[in-house]
Amino acid sequence: MELSTLKGIGPTRLESLRAMGIVSLRDLLCYLPVRYEDRTKITPCSLAFGGEVMVMGIVPDKPKLSRFNGLTKVTASIMDESGKLPLVWYNQPWVCQQLPVGQSIMLFGHVVEKNGRRVLQNPQRVTEPSIQPVYRAVKGIPAKIFREMMQTALTQVDDCCPETLPRSLRLRHQLCERNFAIRQAHFPDQLDNLRIARRRLAFEQMLMYQAAIGLARNHQENGIALPIASDAPDAFWQQMPFPPTGAQKRVLEEIAGDMRRERAMSRLVQGDVGCGKTALAFGSIAMACSAGYQAVMMAPTEILARQHYESAKALLEPMGITCGLLIGSMKAKEKRTAHAAAADGTWQAVFGTHALISEGVSYQKLGLVVTDEQHRFGVRQRSTLQEKGAQDNRAPHVLVMSATPIPRTLALILYGDLDVSVVDELPPGRTPVKTRIVPESKRSDMYGFLREEVAKGRQAYVVCPLVEDSEAIENVRSVKATFEALTSGELAGLRVGLTWGAQPAEEKASVLHQFAQGELDVLVSTTVIEVGVNVPNASVMVIENAERYGLSQLHQLRGRVGRGTAESWCFLLADANERLRILSQTNDGFVVAQKDLELRGPGDLMGTRQSGEMMADFLLDGDVRMLEEASRCMKQLREDPALADERAAVEAEAEHYYRDKLQQVALN
Repeated sequence: MELSTLKGIGPTRLESLRAMGIVSLRDLLCYLPVRYEDRTKITPCSLAFGGEVMVMGIVPDKPKLSRFNGLTKVTASIMDESGKLPLVWYNQPWVCQQLPVGQSIMLFGHVVEKNGRRVLQNPQRVTEPSIQPVYRAVKGIPAKIFREMMQTALTQVDDCCPETLPRSLRLRHQLCERNFAIRQAHFPDQLDNLRIARRRLAFEQMLMYQAAIGLARNHQENGIALPIASDAPDAFWQQMPFPPTGAQKRVLEEIAGDMRRERAMSRLVQGDVGCGKTALAFGSIAMACSAGYQAVMMAPTEILARQHYESAKALLEPMGITCGLLIGSMKAKEKRTAHAAAADGTWQAVFGTHALISEGVSYQKLGLVVTDEQHRFGVRQRSTLQEKGAQDNRAPHVLVMSATPIPRTLALILYGDLDVSVVDELPPGRTPVKTRIVPESKRSDMYGFLREEVAKGRQAYVVCPLVEDSEAIENVRSVKATFEALTSGELAGLRVGLTWGAQPAEEKASVLHQFAQGELDVLVSTTVIEVGVNVPNASVMVIENAERYGLSQLHQLRGRVGRGTAESWCFLLADANERLRILSQTNDGFVVAQKDLELRGPGDLMGTRQSGEMMADFLLDGDVRMLEEASRCMKQLREDPALADERAAVEAEAEHYYRDKLQQVALN
């Protein structure tokens, strides 16, 4: 059966599916729900608190429709024996006609609290209890139609999705059959079957990923063996104004060893905020340049690229290494000069953004590529930069830096194509940031403290999750509304700046520059300042609606303060919960990440497509032990001769599934 023969799929919807990478019936069946709504349990109205719930009762009064600013709001209530629960629908005026008054109905929705009052927001009517799949939206195809398409497609699952794992392997790891797993992953009969199905599919994809990584590594490119002296790492540390930590010494030795080999280095250096990764990048660049080769370092923002360039000039130029900067906002004449200096080798170390890989940029003798904050770059972007340095079929060495703390076990699994170095030691003298959870009742006291810090000459951040207020997302602060409120209220009289991700580039750069130069006291921002803003004078971080962020992201934001010698504070504006208490109890990013992994699952921790395109299909469920089990399974298949047939079968499946992606994965 072809996609076009499914009921409800015409040419327009076929194009919508293709835009999502769904070109076959198999692709559709492998397009699994992102989450599920448990519509099997009825919650009494009096016990319906924050989160998704299903309630059953009667609507005692006729719904009311109101209009404001071109929007509509329908209000009503539902009542059972335990009490009454208010209802609200935004921009769904037809609900007034569809809601039966005086009849018993079931409603499923999200309970939010507004002005101390619980409200069931945008609930849907439920005709019979079920576990409802929720798919990532496909433009032009309503959710109900998409579910119906999926039910039709599932009649062909046996033909489209044959078994991929050897029976002996499935029995050894207690995995169900694939066709059962796919059916239950889409429309589970019960929660136990859903868990069994998700475990099987997650295990399979992790195993296939591990197998594909192994195949990619077998094809790794030849590299340039750089003539790096045995004492080069020590010589570099002697030039630094501070002694290295033990972790820094160990990692720079690992990098030097990699670059001396004829196999192109492919190493991830992962370390917490402030552990000294930049010094390691500069040490690697110094060794490559001293060996007669060029090095480039690509950062995700112009601000960070410029910071790296200024720091490198101060450190590397006294060592005789010429440095240059190439960023997109340069004028045409500056770009021409930069291109020429990179091409003829005048610049030995080049720092920049995506401009480093733009058309027309070439290098004379590129031996090392460093990418900072690797999860901000796609696989192709890193590959393009790498290809610019290829000489005689020999690729330059690649060093990837990431401050996003990921537990080492997970890093080894997810970045199986990279050697992983963990910088697990902070330099002495750094003052830990004090983290406090601040309830709404203490907001004014917190801003009073912030004013005191500014009076001492310090600076502060205020981070909000939204750019503008949203009627559909209540009780969530936006940067624009917060900026207006603070400048006319709690922070009146202070120099307050405003920035967000989609702000015009020049305007954003100007605001960030003013803050970095101390011309602003407070910066109100979205998470755009999470990476690449280094202001040692900032001592206060305020995070609005902290409950909306993951622990690792909160930790990253917290890392924007505590970069100088002054005592620093991070205030989390939210009701206390287990996740936020963890952050208030430790400053160790790896501990935070491990807890985040346990609480949220690796899929949420990594975010979408952060690990390259091969990860896009991943079904990373939250059981870390299962991820480790799949990794151990692949290791056993490679090492045990008795399992040679199983290994061959798994690798054949992996090569078939990832055929087009294997070359992208290597060295990235």
